[in-house]
Amino acid sequence: MRHYAILRLLLAGFFLYIAWPVFPYATSNIELIFWGGWLLFLLLVVGANFATLLEMTRPPVMEQEELNRRQRDFH
Repeated sequence: MRHYAILRLLLAGFFLYIAWPVFPYATSNIELIFWGGWLLFLLLVVGANFATLLEMTRPPVMEQEELNRRQRDFH
């Protein structure tokens, strides 16, 4: 299930790569709040996926069900 976390990290990195050139053009307060919130959300996504990779948290429910099904099929 680690490949899902890696794919989510790659997707987050891609979004950051696309958004990074736009950050300096934020001039109004609403734009700064939007990009600040966007960066905060990005950090939460990256942190959660690193926690999953380091097995600090349980994987999402969808991935747990798949793991349980694989274990049942194996026995």
